[in-house]
Amino acid sequence: MSDAVPDPGALTRAAAHWHALQRQGELSAAQQRAFMQWVLASPAHLREYLAISRVAGALGEALRAMPIDLDALIAAPPAASVADNVVALPVAPRRVAPATARAAPQRRRVRVMAVAAALLLGVGLALPLALPTSAHHVAGHGMPRRITLPDQTVLHLNAESEVAVRYTLLGRRLELLRGQASIEVAADRRPLVVHAAGLQVTDIGTTFDVSLQREQARIGVSEGRVQVRGDSGRLLADLAAGQAARVDYRDQRVQVSREDAASMTAWWQGRIVFRDEPLREVADRFNRINRMQLQVADDAGALRLTGNLRADDVASLRAFLDQQPTLRTHVVGTALHVQGSAATVR
Repeated sequence: MSDAVPDPGALTRAAAHWHALQRQGELSAAQQRAFMQWVLASPAHLREYLAISRVAGALGEALRAMPIDLDALIAAPPAASVADNVVALPVAPRRVAPATARAAPQRRRVRVMAVAAALLLGVGLALPLALPTSAHHVAGHGMPRRITLPDQTVLHLNAESEVAVRYTLLGRRLELLRGQASIEVAADRRPLVVHAAGLQVTDIGTTFDVSLQREQARIGVSEGRVQVRGDSGRLLADLAAGQAARVDYRDQRVQVSREDAASMTAWWQGRIVFRDEPLREVADRFNRINRMQLQVADDAGALRLTGNLRADDVASLRAFLDQQPTLRTHVVGTALHVQGSAATVR
């Protein structure tokens, strides 16, 4: 009869399993507690987990171009218990020891926990980063926001906009649910990806803007570069600084144009810059900020305009519209109605 030989790959598989779940970012509160119990149960667990994390970090650039299929890792359950992943050591015969000797194991356990915590801090994996973090940010009507994310990325969220943020050990994910957001991306080994209306915008060291408009999404790059992919993963656009892409919601048809980088972020300073844009889209941008709302008739909405105005200056906007020979404006309550010049004003 011989003792069972521990599986040398069990620890690696368990560490890979936990790392895959962390990257997927779907751990429940119970799973998060179980993970921390597992990682602190033995220095060997922590070392194996950090080794896998370091390898994944070193392969960050490859991971951007080659997404990992985690199904196999996630499908395989971790070891049944903590003890299954700990190599059994011979146990000496029990002896009666003085109180000071009996206290030694407790002191050793405290030292192990201290070493584990120090290792976590030493590699920058303190608890807030070791576990996935999520946040949900909303900017109300007339109230743009500037938000600093955990990695020092700066998120500019326009009024009437909403974004969900998810950070894991291997990735940074933002989902623009409505409105407009600009991102000044902080340097980090983890890729930052923005999801919006079925599109995936991957940062490659940059500052960029994503806006969900009526019929299309607009992605503009003021610094660096981004890649835009469709819902099937197909590359739709590779944008450099000073370029913008408009992607139709229906068929993901793409139009790429050159744009002044400064105009893309003008709304940070409370200005609205529009170049050859439909009046209905211009009106939407003003309506996010002002109590006075533009109501644009169908016969005027397609008119394309170019201008540069303060976002909160409706009077100047009305004067600008009145200069257009094909438009007529009138105010009813808190609504500025804009119609084609042939329409009858009641």
